[in-house]
Amino acid sequence: MVFGVDIGGTQIRAALFDDNYTILHRVEFPNNRSLSAETNLEKITAFINTAKAEDRPAGGSRPADGGPVRGIGMGCPGPLDFRLGKILNPPNLYGWNDFEIVRYFEEKTGFPAALTNDANAAGLAEARLGAGRGCESVFYITVSTGVGGAYIYRGELVTGAHSAAAEVYNLMVCEDPYCHRGANPGSLNEMCGGDALARQGTEAFGRPVDAKELYEELYLKEKDPRAAAIVERCADNLARGIGNIACVADPDIFVFGGSIALRSPVLLALVEARAKRYMIRPEYLCLRSAQFGGDAGLIGAAMLAEHLS
Repeated sequence: MVFGVDIGGTQIRAALFDDNYTILHRVEFPNNRSLSAETNLEKITAFINTAKAEDRPAGGSRPADGGPVRGIGMGCPGPLDFRLGKILNPPNLYGWNDFEIVRYFEEKTGFPAALTNDANAAGLAEARLGAGRGCESVFYITVSTGVGGAYIYRGELVTGAHSAAAEVYNLMVCEDPYCHRGANPGSLNEMCGGDALARQGTEAFGRPVDAKELYEELYLKEKDPRAAAIVERCADNLARGIGNIACVADPDIFVFGGSIALRSPVLLALVEARAKRYMIRPEYLCLRSAQFGGDAGLIGAAMLAEHLS
């Protein structure tokens, strides 16, 4: 058995999986931006230690089903240093800079741990078992609090020399000057993530507007032209990103996940239509929604622990 941990800008989740990646136990907690990384993760390590204790027979060293827990796989917003097991300066996690998360989990639970970014984890699950199953090359894009990416070739993650391959959050797609720490101005993260849409909505309407209200209420229901301009600009920027990625990686398929993408089929249809304008061969564009929905990151994180012992 393995544990998977999925850390997002809004929620932190963990689950215990069997060898078939069936969830046996799971928990989910808010990621409180006013608290430290250690404080936010205390409930997750408590869950792991409790599940570990409950699944051991009295006096035994193995879980009750006879199979050992191999370790903990973690998906976390980047940028990260996978080799050092360290979070660097993620734009959507506040107060987590330079946090040695692998060492933290190993010390708190006694299990070996492995780290990748959250998009890599979700993309790995979708490539091996989900919407990209059977494809040689899969590019996964997540649109939620922020924007992330993963490239999976022949079932394995392509992570690059410095743990930064497919970090499309920083891919520049327009000339907008806004940026916050750790991201380029005009990048996908700054233009298309949930925080970015909330910023643009708040500016356009002169009051606090979050991404859900912007899309579901102001755009779909009220058809407000200000909301339409923001959503259409978001679609065009994501389409530009697809065109740029296709020039470099030419994947068989693009799989979209993350809370915003999965709740926004109209947005994804706009993205697909506009992306064809930016493709060298538009007829080759294949775009699908993630099959595992919000569980993709948990499943992929658990896959990281396959080779731990």
